[in-house]
Amino acid sequence: MANFQDSYLSGGNIDFIEGLYARYLEDPSSVDPSWRELFQRNDGAGRPIFNSTLLEPPAPVVPGKDGRGNKPAAAVALAPQTAATVAFEQDMKLQARVDQTISAFRLRGHLRARLDPLGRPRPTLDHVADVGMVDEKHFSAAELEQLVESSNVFPEARVKLKDLLGRLRRTYTASIGVEYMQMLDSERRRWLMRRMEHAENRTEFSVEDQRHILTRLSYAEGFENFLHTKFIGAKRFALDGGEALVPMLDAVLEVGGGMGLKEVVIGMAHRGRLNVLTNILGKQPAQIFSEFEGPQDPKQHMGRGDVKYHMGFSSDHATRTGQSIHLSLAFNPSHLEAVDPVVEGRVRAKQDRSGDTERTKVMPLLIHGDAAFIGQGVVAETLNLAGLEGYKTGGTLHVVINNQVGFTTDPQESRSSIYSTALAQMLDVPVFHVNGDDPEACVHVARLVAEYRQTFKSDVVIDLVCYRRYGHNEGDDPSFTQPEMYEIIRKHPTVRTIYAQQLAEKGRLPAEESEAIKQRCMQEFDAALTRARAHSEFKEPSALEGLWKPYKGGLHKSAPQVTTAVDKETLRAALKKLAEVPEGFNVHRDVERTVLKKRQGMLQSEELQWSEGESLAYATLLSEGYTIRLSGQDCERGTFSHRHAVLHDVKTGDEFVPLRQFPTGRARFDVFNSPLSEMGVLGFEYGYSLDVPDGLILWEAQFGDFANGAQIIIDQFIAAAETKWRRLSGITLLLPHGYEGQGPEHSSARLERFLNLSAEDNIQVVYPTTPAQIFHLLRRQVLRPLRKPLVIMSPKSLLRRPEATSKLDELATGTFQEVILDKVDPAGVTRLLLCSGKVYYDLVKARDERKDDSIAIVRVEQLYPFPFDELAGLVAKMPKLTELFWVQEEPRNSGAWHFMFPRLHDLAAARNQGGPLKLGYIGRAEAASPATGFPQTHNLEQQLIVEEAILRGTKNGR
Repeated sequence: MANFQDSYLSGGNIDFIEGLYARYLEDPSSVDPSWRELFQRNDGAGRPIFNSTLLEPPAPVVPGKDGRGNKPAAAVALAPQTAATVAFEQDMKLQARVDQTISAFRLRGHLRARLDPLGRPRPTLDHVADVGMVDEKHFSAAELEQLVESSNVFPEARVKLKDLLGRLRRTYTASIGVEYMQMLDSERRRWLMRRMEHAENRTEFSVEDQRHILTRLSYAEGFENFLHTKFIGAKRFALDGGEALVPMLDAVLEVGGGMGLKEVVIGMAHRGRLNVLTNILGKQPAQIFSEFEGPQDPKQHMGRGDVKYHMGFSSDHATRTGQSIHLSLAFNPSHLEAVDPVVEGRVRAKQDRSGDTERTKVMPLLIHGDAAFIGQGVVAETLNLAGLEGYKTGGTLHVVINNQVGFTTDPQESRSSIYSTALAQMLDVPVFHVNGDDPEACVHVARLVAEYRQTFKSDVVIDLVCYRRYGHNEGDDPSFTQPEMYEIIRKHPTVRTIYAQQLAEKGRLPAEESEAIKQRCMQEFDAALTRARAHSEFKEPSALEGLWKPYKGGLHKSAPQVTTAVDKETLRAALKKLAEVPEGFNVHRDVERTVLKKRQGMLQSEELQWSEGESLAYATLLSEGYTIRLSGQDCERGTFSHRHAVLHDVKTGDEFVPLRQFPTGRARFDVFNSPLSEMGVLGFEYGYSLDVPDGLILWEAQFGDFANGAQIIIDQFIAAAETKWRRLSGITLLLPHGYEGQGPEHSSARLERFLNLSAEDNIQVVYPTTPAQIFHLLRRQVLRPLRKPLVIMSPKSLLRRPEATSKLDELATGTFQEVILDKVDPAGVTRLLLCSGKVYYDLVKARDERKDDSIAIVRVEQLYPFPFDELAGLVAKMPKLTELFWVQEEPRNSGAWHFMFPRLHDLAAARNQGGPLKLGYIGRAEAASPATGFPQTHNLEQQLIVEEAILRGTKNGR
C-alpha cells in the first residue's frame, strides 16, 4: 500500500472525508454502509483523517531487533486488510476521480460548451490539461451505475455517477459556458453554483413565456427585415444574427423590476441600436423611419444633428408584472466604448441625487462589441472604476454582442486571449458565454445575471455568441475577407425560424401561430412607414426637460448677468473655518504652517492666494446649497500641494475635510483622488454632470498636458454634444498650464486644441491669473443659468507668486473680468500687448522697470467666447496706437496665436480712428515639442520673449 501522505486519503480528499464524518455524527444512516463501518471503528475519537488505526494499515515488521533489542524468530507478515477497508479504498479512489471531474466541469466546462451558432468546431486547447476530464469515457460502465457523493451538484448527497455527469454536462457544456471558479469571493461562487447546477442552467418556461420570447424575436427580426427591404443600402448596423439580445434585455428588466430596479442607463455602440430603441425603449418605428427619410427642410439643420444610430432616447418601460422602469439610452459617437464611463457617471449622479446608497434602484447596462471590448483601452479604465469609492455604481451588467469578427478582422488577429471578455477577469466577476441561437438559454442567463447583480451589487458579463448576417454595415461585403464564414451564414436560418420550429416540434406553439406573430409585426411596421411618409415625424432630440428646465444653452451673450460677489463678513467667517481643525486633530506640521497658519494670517492681511480664492468659491457655493464634486489624480492635496482639501491626522490616519462644514440643504462636497486614468475619469465626470446641472462638477488633470489622454471625451462629448445631440453640460476642467522650465510634458495643456474646437459658443476657454478671478469664475459657472463646459488653464507657479494675489474686497465686490485692463492711460499708448496667463507678470515687471507708459499690457482672461466688443472698445480709446501684438509663452504653432491672428485683424478693421496698425506675434518659435527640457534654455527663451515685447518690438512680424 502507498505511503499515507501520498495516497488518495490525503490532500484534496481530506475535506471530503471530514464532511462525510460530520454527517455521520449527525445521522449515521445518511452515509454509505462501507463508510459507516469505518467511522464506527473510530469510536468517536475525533477527526477520522488523523486516526491512524482507522486509515493506516499496521506497519510491516522487518527482520532484525524489536523495540526491546530482542531478535524475533521470524518476520511478522503484513496484517491482512478487511473487506470494509478494501471497499473504502475503492470508494475513495473513485470519489477522487469524480471530484476531479466535477472540478474540471466547473472550471473548464465552458471550453467544451457549444457556443457557436454556426456550428464550427472550437480551436483545440491541448495545453489545458483537465479539459479532457469532462467526458464519460474515463469511467467504466459499472462505475457509471455506482452511487457517488454529489458534492452539492444535486440536493441529494449521493447519486448515480451517470446522473451526476449528465447534469454537469447539461449545466456547463451545452449552450451556456460559465467562467466563475476563478472568483475569490466564495459566497458569490457558491450562490452561482447552486443556481446553475440544481436547475441544470436552464429555465422551464411556460408556453406563455415561450410565446413572449418568440414574439420578441419576431419583432427584432421583423424590424431589421423591414429596414433591409424598404431602405435598401442605408446604413443601420443591423442586429441580424444577434436578435436574442432583445428578449435578453427584456428579461433583465423583468427580473430587475421585481428586485427594486427603477432606472437603467444604457450605453451601446451602433450594432443593434435602432432595434433596441424600437423594441426595448419603445421609440415609435414611424419616428425611426422618418429619420431614414430625413428632415423636410435641410437648411434648418446645417451643421447640426447626428446620424440616427448615435441618437439617444428616454422612456418609461412597463414590465409584464406592472413595474415601471425608466430607461435612458445615452447618446454616443462612433468611437466604440467611449460612452462606457459616461454611462457610469450618469448612474452615479442619479444614485447620489436620489440617495440610492444601496445602488439597487439605478443600474448601468453596457452593450459592447467583441472586438471593441478587448481592443479599446477605455474598457479597462471603466472596469477599474467599478470598486472605487468615488466611482462605484453597484455593478454594471455588460453584454458583449460577439459577432466573432471585427470589421474585417478575425478574432485571432484582434486578441491574444481565448475570449474577447478576458479583460473582465481583472474584476472578481463571472462571465457567461451563451449561444445566440438558443433563445431560452439566452433568457435564462439574462434572468440569472440580473438577479446576481441586484443581490451582490457586482459587475457581471454576458458574452452573447452570435454572428453578423451582413457586413460591418449594410453596404459592405464580408465575403471579401471571411468567405467560408459567410457561406455558412448565407445558408443558416434565423434564430426566430429555429425557435419557432422547435416550439412546433415540441407541441408548444403551432407553426400557424408563429407565422401569425410574424405577419402581425410586418403589418405594424408597414403602417408605421405609411404614417411616417404621410406626416413627417422627424424630431430632434428632446432637451432641457426635467432637471434641465431652468437652464439654457445657446449664445454666451444671451445669459443674464449674475452677482458672484459675496458679503465680506461671510467670506471672513468661511476663511476662519477653513483655517481650523477639530480639537485633538494632529495635522502635519508643514500643512499647519503652509495652509492653516497662512490662512489665519490672511484674516489679518486680507490678501489671498489662489488656494483661498478657489476654496472660498467652493465654500460659498456649498453654503448656498450647490453640490460640488471634484476628482482627478492627486486632486485632494493638489499636485502642487496648494489645495489640501483633505487633511490627514499624522497619528491616527483619520481624515478631516474642511469644506464639508459648509453644505446646506441637499448640497454635498465630494473630492476623490482618481485612478491614473484620463479618458475613463473625465468621461465619468462628464456623465455625472449630465445629471447634476445644479452643481459644480470639476475634473483636474495632474498636469494639463495629460488631458490629451482624454481627447476623445473632449472632442466627441464636451465640445460637440450641444450641436450634435442638444445635450448641455457644465463640466469644468482644471488644466495646470504654464511654462516654468519643467519640460515638454509639464508645460502645455494644449490651449490651441481647445480653441480649435471652439465654435457656436460651445465651450468656455479661460486663463485666469488671480485668486479673485477664479473665485468669481467658479461661482459664475454655477449661478448663471447658462450651461457650457468650462476649460480653465489653471496655474502652477502663480499658485504662490506674490504678485498673483487678491484682496478680500475683490471677492466681496466685482465679477469675473473677461478682459483685465492695464493701469496706464490709454490716450498715450502706442504699443498694445495682448496676452493671457503667467507671461503677463513677466511683461509688467520689465515694462515697469523701464517706466514706459506707452506700452499697455492687457490680459485676455477669457479667450472663448472671444470678448471682441470689450477689446474693440479699448482699442478705440487709444488714438496713438500703432502696434498691436499677441504675446504668448507657447511656441508659435501652439497656444492662442492662430486663434488670435484673424481676430487681431478684426480689431484693427473695427478701429475708426488713427492710422494703420502693425499686427504681430511675439513668443517662441515654431516647435514640434511643446517646450524645452532644459531649465537654462527655458529661462533664455522667456527672457527673449520679454525683451522683444518690451525693448525691441517685433522681429517675427505676422
